[in-house]
Amino acid sequence: MTAESQQALAEGLQRVMARASRLGPVTDLLRLSGGANMQSWRFEVGGEAFVLRRAPSAEWVAGRALDMAREAAVIRCAQANGVPAPEVVAELEPQDDIGLGFIMRCVPGSPDPDNALTSPPALLAEIAAAMAKVHALDPAALPFLPVLEPTAGVEGLAAQFAEAGGDRPAIALGLAWLRANLPPPAPLAVLHGDLRIGNIMVDDGHLSALLDWELAHLGDAHEDLAFGCMTVWRFGRLDKRGFGLGSIEDLARAYEAAGGTAFEPARFRFWLIYRTVWWALSALSMGRGWRSGADRSLERVVVARRAAEQDLDLLLLLETEAPETERARPLPPPSSAPPTGEGEPSAAEILAAVSEWLAATVKPHMAAGRERFELAVAQNALGIVRRELAGRPDPHDKALCEAILSGRTTLAQPGLLADLRRRVLDTLAADMPKYPALSEARRIWESTP
Repeated sequence: MTAESQQALAEGLQRVMARASRLGPVTDLLRLSGGANMQSWRFEVGGEAFVLRRAPSAEWVAGRALDMAREAAVIRCAQANGVPAPEVVAELEPQDDIGLGFIMRCVPGSPDPDNALTSPPALLAEIAAAMAKVHALDPAALPFLPVLEPTAGVEGLAAQFAEAGGDRPAIALGLAWLRANLPPPAPLAVLHGDLRIGNIMVDDGHLSALLDWELAHLGDAHEDLAFGCMTVWRFGRLDKRGFGLGSIEDLARAYEAAGGTAFEPARFRFWLIYRTVWWALSALSMGRGWRSGADRSLERVVVARRAAEQDLDLLLLLETEAPETERARPLPPPSSAPPTGEGEPSAAEILAAVSEWLAATVKPHMAAGRERFELAVAQNALGIVRRELAGRPDPHDKALCEAILSGRTTLAQPGLLADLRRRVLDTLAADMPKYPALSEARRIWESTP
C-alpha cells in the first residue's frame, strides 16, 4: 500500500471512529501479517488499540453466505452471550470510502500458533469450553446463518471439485468415502466454522478470544470439533491430535464437561475427512480468485499450491480402507532425479539466486509485520517454481478420478495406493517441502518392506 492510500485509510478510519464517539487522530496504523481471506489493520485512537477487519475487495465477498455486516452481527451475539470474542465498536459505511468491514476493540494476546502451542495444557479445556458456548447460542437469534447438512454439503464439494477440474485422485477418494459414510441427522448448532489454532487469541497461556467468524453457520457440532484437529492446523504437533495441544480424547472430555454434545467418533471422522476435502478445494479456489482478479495478491497463488498438503492428509486418513496387502506394498521409485548442477546455471538455480539475494539485501531493510510476511511468501513462490522446474509429477488424473467416483476403482486395486503415495510425496516435496507431515509420511511409507 502506498503512503497516499494508507493516509486515505487512516482518514477514513478517523471518520468511522468519530461516528462511534472515539475522537482523536488515528495513529500507529499497521497491516497485520495474518489473514488468508481478510485484511487486518491495527491502529490506535486516543491511546486505545483497535483492529479493522476488511474484505480485500467487494468481488471477494460477493456471493458469500455472510457479508461483513452479518459477520459483525455474529460476533456481537457471541460476545453478548459469554463467548470470548472481540467487541465490535463500529462498521464501515459506503461514505467512509475505505471498503467493506468493521472495527473491533483490540484483544490482549497473540494469535501466533507458536504462542498457543507452547501454552499450558489447560488451554485445550478453555478452547473446548468456548466451543461449547458457541454451540449453545440460540440459532433463532441468528436467522441468516446458512445450514450445512451432510448430504448437501458433500454434493456441494463434488460440484466444487468438478469446477476445479475434477482431477486430483486423493480428493476423489475423499468424496467417494464421504458419500458412502454419510452420518444420520444431528441437532443443528451454531458453529464458528473456522475454530483452530491461528484463529484464537492467547494471552499469557489462556484463551482471550475466538477470531475470524466469517464461516459461521448451523450444523453438526462435531464439525467444529474436527476442524481444529486437522493436521494442517496443528502446525507440526503430529503427536497431539486434539488442536495440537492434547489428545482427541482430552478434547472430547473437556467439551462434554463444559456442556457440549456427547462425542461420537464416527461423526468426528466424517467431519475430519469432510473438512480436509473442503480445505483442499478452498486452496485450489485461491488460484481461481487470483485469475478472476478478485484478489491479485501473491499469497493467493501460493496458497493454491497447498492443496498438495491435503492430498497427503487425505491419503493418510483413507489408506486404512485399503487391504493390508496394499498397505504393505513398497513404493515405486521417485518420479524424477535431482539435477546434476553441471554446466551453465539452470533456471531453477537462477531462481534460487534471486531468493538468496532477497534474503540478504531486501529483508534487512523491511520492518517486521506484513512486509516481511509478503517477502516470505515471495521467496516461497520462487521456491515452488524452482522445484517444479527441477521436476514435479503431474498431480492430475481425471480418468482415475472418474473411476473412483463411479465406484469402478477403489484402494483395493493392486498398486493404486503405492502409486498414489509416491505421487503425493513427490508433488508435496515440490510444492510445500516443509509441511511437517511430509517427513512423517516418508518415514512410514518409504520404510514399508
